[in-house]
Amino acid sequence: MPLFQLILLAVIQGITEFLPISSSGHLILLPELTSLADQGQALDVAVHVGTLGAVILYFWRDVAEAVVGLPRLIRGKLDTPGARLAFLLIVATIPAVVVGFALKATGAIDMMRSAFVIGWTMLIFGLVLWWADQRGAEVKQAQDWTLREAWLLGLWQAVALIPGTSRSGITITGARFLGYARADAAKVAMLMSIPVILASAALLGLDVVQEGDLGQLSDLAIATALAFLSALLALALMMRLLRSVSFTPYVIYRVVLGVGLIWWAWP
Repeated sequence: MPLFQLILLAVIQGITEFLPISSSGHLILLPELTSLADQGQALDVAVHVGTLGAVILYFWRDVAEAVVGLPRLIRGKLDTPGARLAFLLIVATIPAVVVGFALKATGAIDMMRSAFVIGWTMLIFGLVLWWADQRGAEVKQAQDWTLREAWLLGLWQAVALIPGTSRSGITITGARFLGYARADAAKVAMLMSIPVILASAALLGLDVVQEGDLGQLSDLAIATALAFLSALLALALMMRLLRSVSFTPYVIYRVVLGVGLIWWAWP
């Protein structure tokens, strides 16, 4: 793959994975709106691994706490913050895994990969994010996360399997409706992304192994590294900005892009 396309793919995935503007939507649009070839499964795995590394590094204390708590969770004990966090993340991941397998098995997920669908999801869920951000209270912190809320946010997250919805955007929306402060809503959404990205990368990796599509190892290494760096930068910038800015700039971007795509792809 040409180096320019490799860089473009990795940077787009890295920046859009954690911003509430949909990474999957942008990756689908890239070959559809340009003359560039589809990147293939192997590179999808590579950029997912890169963004996974970024969120783990940024929230390493929380991740370490959850990992340390896993043995206690396996023994059926929820008596430490780490065990509780690991349990809540597992619960929040279940809806997306179940719905994802169902969509993949029926082939429905491929039918939704179009600019028209992405246009509507960009527009609609952008406006829902704005509504949640404007009316949601800011009374809860990430450590207040409960079992009921983990399940509810897991259901919100499952909606993100529709291209253009944005996994981070829809979970932040749900968290804002529940009354979480902006930065804490984003933190919960980012932590929820870890098992989902891990599951997604594993599933894609399985397809790559079965198809024998390993591609050029140097391309995969470059894509992983660039996705990691761009995702880390985007994540750090967003978390810093949320201390003083709302989600409105992202909403404006989504609405403008959504309206443009609907106009461009109108049947």
